[in-house]
Amino acid sequence: MPADPTRPPAPLDPALRGSHPEPVDPSRPPALRASDAERDRIIDVLRAAVTDGRLEPVEFDERVDAALAARTVEALAPLVADLVPRPGAGLTTALPYSAEPAAELLTIKESHGTVRREGRWTLPHRLLLRTSWSDVHLDLSEAVCTVPELVIELKVSGGRVDLILAPGMIVDVNELSARHSHVMISRDAGGGALPETLRVRLVGRLRHGHLETRWQTPRR
Repeated sequence: MPADPTRPPAPLDPALRGSHPEPVDPSRPPALRASDAERDRIIDVLRAAVTDGRLEPVEFDERVDAALAARTVEALAPLVADLVPRPGAGLTTALPYSAEPAAELLTIKESHGTVRREGRWTLPHRLLLRTSWSDVHLDLSEAVCTVPELVIELKVSGGRVDLILAPGMIVDVNELSARHSHVMISRDAGGGALPETLRVRLVGRLRHGHLETRWQTPRR
């Protein structure tokens, strides 16, 4: 028997209610999932903030835990919203660094000259220093750290190497061979109060040269 078009449809069986998903609002895009690299970049910002005094160690630990647990970019953004400038309103502008990974290797060569790296530069995974009778100034105090350890391999003959670090950075010279040279490692300005932000491992050889490391607080 054909259905009566004038008769209203029967109410939905209560047992079937809730069996269909709620309609998706087409005007609201789905939340973007956060990658491991994005979490790491947020943690790098937090490390820099605790190093220069903008975060207390307890708050640093809380935000790192939240960053590691975050599943979306939207959840990561508030963790650094008060630590980095926001040039626009988009969520992606809250992420402070490019998604491009750091260079695997950076090589510096110089003979009878001067080399300076300072300001905000991205540290590679490994830095090869090949110099002879040159003055080298490497300032890491404002550099962007993308890995927990930086290996600096020296093949230096004569001249001077000055390494400037931020509080919380640790220097390891156990694998450096120095002959007829002077190596001076000053005390970490941060003492033991700050979490370790970067381990700098010096390897290779230094001949007839001078190597000095010192710590200074980054400029705000």
